[in-house]
Amino acid sequence: MSLIRALSKELEARSDDSLRALFAARPDLMSPAVPDFSALAARASARVSVQRALERLNRPQMQVLETLHLCTNTDTEHSASAAGVRKLIAGSTVAALERILASLQELALVHRAEPPHGTAVSGHRQRYYLPVGSLKDVVGIYPAGLGRSYTELVRLQPAFAQRAVQLVAELRRSGVSIQNATTPMEAALALQHWTSSPEALGEALAGAPERTTALLAKFRNWAMGAVPQAQRKASVSNQGADVGPVDWLLARGLLVPLDAAHVELPHSVGLSLRGGAIINDFSLSPPVPELGSTTAALRRNAALGAIAETLRLVGDLLHAVREQPLATLRSGGVGVREMKRLAETLRIDQHRAGLLLEVSALAGLLRLDVDSSSWVQPPQLEWLALPRQEQWLWLVNAWLASERVPSLVGQPANGPGGVPAAHRALAGNTVNALSAEAQRPDAPVVRKRILEILEELTQEAAAADGTAPVLDAAAVLQRAEWTQPRMARRFSSLIRGVLAEAELLGLIGSGALSQLGSAIAEDNPDEALGILGEHLPAALNHVLLQADLTAVAPGYLAPELTEKLLVMADAEGHGPATIYRFSANSVRRALDAGHDASSLLEFLREHSATAVPQPLEYLVEDTAARHGRLRVGTAASFIQSDDEATVLELAAESKAAGLGLARIAPTVLISTAPPRETAQVLRGLGLSPSVDQAEPGVVRLRRTNHVPGSARPVYTAPRTAPAEDDVAAQLAVLRNRRAEASGNHAGPVAGSGEAATQLGLETLQRAIRLKQLVSMNVVDSQGNSCLETVVPLSVNGGRVRVFDPAKETERVLSIHRIIDIEAAEELRQ
Repeated sequence: MSLIRALSKELEARSDDSLRALFAARPDLMSPAVPDFSALAARASARVSVQRALERLNRPQMQVLETLHLCTNTDTEHSASAAGVRKLIAGSTVAALERILASLQELALVHRAEPPHGTAVSGHRQRYYLPVGSLKDVVGIYPAGLGRSYTELVRLQPAFAQRAVQLVAELRRSGVSIQNATTPMEAALALQHWTSSPEALGEALAGAPERTTALLAKFRNWAMGAVPQAQRKASVSNQGADVGPVDWLLARGLLVPLDAAHVELPHSVGLSLRGGAIINDFSLSPPVPELGSTTAALRRNAALGAIAETLRLVGDLLHAVREQPLATLRSGGVGVREMKRLAETLRIDQHRAGLLLEVSALAGLLRLDVDSSSWVQPPQLEWLALPRQEQWLWLVNAWLASERVPSLVGQPANGPGGVPAAHRALAGNTVNALSAEAQRPDAPVVRKRILEILEELTQEAAAADGTAPVLDAAAVLQRAEWTQPRMARRFSSLIRGVLAEAELLGLIGSGALSQLGSAIAEDNPDEALGILGEHLPAALNHVLLQADLTAVAPGYLAPELTEKLLVMADAEGHGPATIYRFSANSVRRALDAGHDASSLLEFLREHSATAVPQPLEYLVEDTAARHGRLRVGTAASFIQSDDEATVLELAAESKAAGLGLARIAPTVLISTAPPRETAQVLRGLGLSPSVDQAEPGVVRLRRTNHVPGSARPVYTAPRTAPAEDDVAAQLAVLRNRRAEASGNHAGPVAGSGEAATQLGLETLQRAIRLKQLVSMNVVDSQGNSCLETVVPLSVNGGRVRVFDPAKETERVLSIHRIIDIEAAEELRQ
């Protein structure tokens, strides 16, 4: 019977609560909505959906599922029970396996099946299961880390097939008790029988070189290994006393060469090395890491210090970018030279500058100006005027939701989490800041899961004295490998970077998850705001002016005060107690920005805790007296008209404000926009200007990615379950279709197009594995259908290669031309 049809019947018999649990665990099954249970079963059996479901399984669930896959056969419908699986999982119990198999059944990854043919009926009714048909494609060719069987290797490795018969003959001549073989398949069966017993394999390995055991231990968790010159000739009859472990194993077929550099440990050999059990490390409880501890005060102070420093540096970064935008490379991103300049301006190292730049950009505090190909600060940025705790939450929300990974900046392009080889020429040796290579679509999910694991470990290790556990990458990765082993590689490539970013944002303090981090992990930002508002010192709004032309910040200054100070003075030193030094050049910079002497002195008097020193007052007034005798401005184009009234009207027009118009003569205006862009705006106002100078044929209009003042980043956790209304609507569709079918007495509802496609592919793949005949209803290019009985050989890329026994020819058919397909054996029944 078809596995999809069997699963469809099981799903139809479920209660509504069971279906709700299924949709909550596998939301992709109803996105988009399915029309009937046949389509639901087909989607639940699809490879992509099964792959997503497996990513949510923990280690014991994966171990049971892989063991069930290895001891069943979906083609022959050979099922297995919890009692049968227990024999292959050391340390397990039938009760525990029944619970896990039931949970896998709830997830529609396995379904109930009839006992294997010939199974004795016992008083206690056992439950037998089969996995979904696509599980084999999802778990890969090495489920549970075991290799393929000798028969499969003989079929897929022609070089080994040619060698297998001779290998068996050499073993027999050397005194090994192994069956004789005259064909490659007989040789494969003989080797499989010889190595299937742990005792027999142990006797064979008793005479192996001393390093053989250590070599085989490297294949404990994975069946394939790298070996130089793997296809070299190795023979039992010609080996010397100093034979190496690799040659010894190759000569006896205990390792099978795959190509010139790789070998594989066959299934029966790996199983015997494990003592006959597929799983030897089964445990229902996650491993408990050994953790250090830190005091609550140290954790809080470290987190608050990191937050205050990050907010200060982000403010300084925004000011630096406003003063001098960051130019981009032709291939995208900000180059090393620009990053070095920014790091020197902020007085920090380049790696930290890259993190801050990425965080600022993903939070919308910086934008890319397409006209100048540089990163600039958006106008009217609300972030600068917010309270410090809201500034922090703005950054955290943007970080949680972003698909960028700031910690990848500066890493090797081909390193962990780096870019593909195709992009290395563009990215250089390292990943550039704000480049596409730092993009990771799965970053929000991984980031959220890491915070949840930090919270779990913190709760488990909570102590009565208030100390907090210190969590490192190894401890988090160990728990991640247990809770979601299929995602372990994603965690391993990002976990250290995520922890560093979390520490930068104060979610981690002194190596421990802070109270703020715990609140964010539990999706409670209001609690985090309350905690931060209570403990984070308010920003200062004053400085201490000194006679040596300096201003000392006695703590963290408000962003507005810092920004204005940086206009008129140069920052020196590190940390919150920054020293700002006034000079003729710095005062001249403020005057160039539009200030005058009186406004500068008034600002200093307002924000100084001391009187303005006389040397500083003289410096400002003297510099202002010499400033402005000559004026230099920017103009990209000019507008001239003989009508002075038209010029005055245009200068006052609000719709032309984007041109930056300035009147320099009664009939002349200058504009900061290029001539052609200026002319286009004027035409939009109903005027008919002419352009005097020639410009390139391509006109680039000024575009901005302005961040509205009210558009603060609001983080929404990645959805793990569909909305209740959507689930109710989906259940209504499924139940109504079943009621219609029952009312019409038409039997099961006919499968939808999605189900028919999956059923056809399932029939094809099963026929390919079993080398069975199938009956196809094929439509030609003229629309005529023809019933054909063929043997499918392979299916790939939307096409199926078949053998026609009547014509003794092979053909390739497009799957979309096959409107119906059934196994010939089922038709005869």
